Amino acid sequence: MPGAQISFNQIPVNLLTPGQYVEFDNSKAIGGLVNMPQRILLIAPMLAAGTDVANVPFQMDNLANATTKLGRGSIGAAMVGALLAVTDTIETWVLPVADSAGGVQATGTIVVAGAPTEAGTLNLYVAGTRVQVAVATTDTATSVATAIAAAINANGDLPVTATSATATVTLTCRHKGTLGNDIDLRANYYPLSEKTPAGLTLTIAAALSGGTGDPAISAALANIGATQYNTLIMAYNDDANLALIETELDTRWGPLYQNDGHCHVGFRGTVGSINTKLSTRNNPHVTLWTVETGGEPQPIWEKAALGGAIAAYYLAIDPARPLQTLAMPGRLPASMEKRFTRAERNNILSYGGATTIVDAGGNVVVERAVTTYVHNSGGFVDPSYRDIETMYTLSLLRYQVRARIAQKFPRYKLANDGTQFAPGQAVVTPKIIKAEMIALFRDWEDAGLVEDIDQFKADLLVARNSTDVNRVDVLLPPNIVNQFRVFAAQIQFRL
Repeated sequence: MPGAQISFNQIPVNLLTPGQYVEFDNSKAIGGLVNMPQRILLIAPMLAAGTDVANVPFQMDNLANATTKLGRGSIGAAMVGALLAVTDTIETWVLPVADSAGGVQATGTIVVAGAPTEAGTLNLYVAGTRVQVAVATTDTATSVATAIAAAINANGDLPVTATSATATVTLTCRHKGTLGNDIDLRANYYPLSEKTPAGLTLTIAAALSGGTGDPAISAALANIGATQYNTLIMAYNDDANLALIETELDTRWGPLYQNDGHCHVGFRGTVGSINTKLSTRNNPHVTLWTVETGGEPQPIWEKAALGGAIAAYYLAIDPARPLQTLAMPGRLPASMEKRFTRAERNNILSYGGATTIVDAGGNVVVERAVTTYVHNSGGFVDPSYRDIETMYTLSLLRYQVRARIAQKFPRYKLANDGTQFAPGQAVVTPKIIKAEMIALFRDWEDAGLVEDIDQFKADLLVARNSTDVNRVDVLLPPNIVNQFRVFAAQIQFRL
């Protein structure tokens, strides 16, 4: 074209040697939206027997190697197993954290009494894992207790060890700290097919207790650098560590860092204790998965791993599609009388706790995954950051805005609207950027992430900065698509 002056990236203008010189420019190579890379970080307690270095992240390859690095029977290894039950397709890093030297291990007891009058099988559940013990009519309470301890110790993947003295079995958490207090103990989870042999009586502590002293994750967080982890899963739920992860994520979500992520933790309690806990938290970057006291027998750290893995996997496919009804594989539900009622779950959700329900097939499924953010800085109820889908969608939109500008306008010059320049010049104007933002919105709309193009066009602002001639300021006003959660109808019948 006459008058054209192409802005070459590498071929110089003063080239005199004969030849055919061809360069490549990929600025127009990609059409549509770019995929956002996904990465999980598992903040996982390790045992002294683990071979890895504490506070230094390693990339997980498989369960066996992760178990070796974290220690068999560790909470961290159990979290890896739960995560892999959901997906093994997302790049996952594990950040091992050693127990606090000043911590105390939780303990619990099983007291055996009586003498069996029939042979049978004891079905004990330790942290939701069944431990079976054969019982003969010739056994005594002491011999049964010895057999229980041996059966528990035979499973090296359990988070406890056991000893027996006389007719009492004492279980001790492998880890120090408060997490051990969540280890559930019970017998006969399936009462229709499991029962204690006649003549024997078991007095079982509902859960281990007495664990104190959690390690601080500050040293571990200092070692993850600027790498972006879209989903973080943390075993610890004590207030000190929650404050540390909230501060870390607040920073990462900031515009000067933009390596945002979302953290998943678990918490067990009554409605009152859960809401009391949630009343001390108010952060859009943390989801707290709730468990009933005496309800689901498996630990809270496994539920956090399941919930986090589900969010990482399915929200990577579509961040705006609700997680409701997705099942947590392998999760044992609470018995009917222990499950939170609809009114109780609604109460917990209003305080910022994520809830699950049990479907007709006995699967624990996601009901609603909310964040702990409930109030704005003025203390008023604010639903803007309530749902996890909103946070994952915002993260993706920001990434795609950045990717679009970086891809379309690398090493471009900036001029005012109306400037006349030859075709082929690497020059961009506010009007061109505005058109690109509208095109990006159309792509988002096609992907089902946003709605209302007319509102977007009306509210979109693109202008050169008044004090920095090299800068363009943009106000992007996308109306993020919502989730279909409630259907309300009135049947107004006629006779």
